[in-house]
Amino acid sequence: MQHAAFDQPGEPSVLYLAESPVPDIKDDQVLIQVKAIGVNRPDILQRQGAYPPPADASPILGLEVAGIIAEAGAQASWFQPGQRVVALCNGGGYAE
Repeated sequence: MQHAAFDQPGEPSVLYLAESPVPDIKDDQVLIQVKAIGVNRPDILQRQGAYPPPADASPILGLEVAGIIAEAGAQASWFQPGQRVVALCNGGGYAE
């Protein structure tokens, strides 16, 4: 999958497209095919190096997404593949 990445903190110009494997989900998680993102203050501060992500968060930027459920874990069965969703994520939103 493609995602926004950066090697050094800085302005928006430090962002570039990178490739990484599609993440494996846990039983209580869903995988969202991202169609749109929100850019918020924590995303900007993280890109600038002023807001480190929590230890358990994705290293990929992005907290706000809208998209379609691609896969649901066994304990998240109330979500169905193809269902449209919006979400506040623990990082990882600037990805496919």
